[in-house]
Amino acid sequence: MSAADVLTIGETMVMVTPQPGGRLDARSTFLLRPGGAESNVAASLAMLGHSAAWASAVGADPLGDLVVDTLRGHGVDVSLVRRDPRRPTAVYFKDPAPTGTSVYYYRTGSAASALSTGDLAAWAARHPRVTHLTGITPALSKPCHDLVRRLVHDRPLAPSLLSFDVNHRAALWPDGGGDELRALARASDVVFVGRDEAHTLWGTTTAESVRALLPEPPYLIVKDAEVEAVAFTPSGTYREPSCRVEVVDAVGAGDAFAAGWLSGLLDGLDEPERLRLGHRLAARVLRSPSDLAGLSPADRKGVGSHVADGRPRA
Repeated sequence: MSAADVLTIGETMVMVTPQPGGRLDARSTFLLRPGGAESNVAASLAMLGHSAAWASAVGADPLGDLVVDTLRGHGVDVSLVRRDPRRPTAVYFKDPAPTGTSVYYYRTGSAASALSTGDLAAWAARHPRVTHLTGITPALSKPCHDLVRRLVHDRPLAPSLLSFDVNHRAALWPDGGGDELRALARASDVVFVGRDEAHTLWGTTTAESVRALLPEPPYLIVKDAEVEAVAFTPSGTYREPSCRVEVVDAVGAGDAFAAGWLSGLLDGLDEPERLRLGHRLAARVLRSPSDLAGLSPADRKGVGSHVADGRPRA
């Protein structure tokens, strides 16, 4: 197997969403699309021209075919996706409204919830430069929780750089998840977290207070919605204002931001440009009803040195 720039790991469901202007009701027609934080990052990176692989499990069903075929069509390497004949591909429904989009999940007992440390051997052969995880996966099941802890704390994919998006989903964490997500973030190399979710999880109020709580990651990126993103890095602290856009649907924007920042890291862009690229990709998704926006290698602003040794270059 060839090495990948980025390996993302986590569940992707089939998203059922009304055509633009519709609601989740009998009067609407619907689109079926893959929807998953980690595969969104992989697809965006692949469309930008990076080699991106996604590892997961889906059912041996038509919905699993839809997920795998669509992501392959975006250029994602899906050879590490396991097909499960006993468990289904999960589904979720989006209900857009002027006051915000509601999301309804049907994922209990899904194929991806059975991911475990037993899957690691197949993934290690890919030798990714960056491994990207989110805080969704450890909340899916005990085996998934054990898998993520192993990936983050034991680093079986070393020397891969470990990227972790907190991506807090309150419904998946009966105890709130604050302690576990903080432990995972502290052990990661790159951490993405929203200022609002950090406030919910840990009571922090500013980007600086998040950094005080998470001093260990070499790279901590705190996103403050429509205000700014702040990157705490070995070379200093950098702030970039968010793009002004008319929001159609916010779901997926955080994944696009992470993909943009990671693309900038892989291309050796400087710290401010990584943040700007993250903002530009997030703005594309904010203006779209889909979790993904059409991208091409031309959307990468500049090409520089790559991560050659699994560690970030400032």
